[in-house]
Amino acid sequence: MLEHLTMSPSFAVFLLPLVLLVGTLWLACAVLGVHGLLIGRMPGKWLQRHVRRPRLWGAGALLVACGGFKHPSLVVVGIGFIALGHAVKPTS
Repeated sequence: MLEHLTMSPSFAVFLLPLVLLVGTLWLACAVLGVHGLLIGRMPGKWLQRHVRRPRLWGAGALLVACGGFKHPSLVVVGIGFIALGHAVKPTS
């Protein structure tokens, strides 16, 4: 009865790197989002040069990390916040 519930080795070889990639991207979004939102600076020279509003960018990254596959509308709003964090010039 359990024969049809087992996973083929070729599918497992495909699934493991995909799970590792998605998990790494989720962790990076969460860490960078918290860093940008709470500290107000972006880590690394590249992100510091390209992100004009780190708190807005961090909020977007956290929404992307929290939304995942279950809430796609949060992911869309988060991507919008990330884009605004890159594009909007600081007022002060």
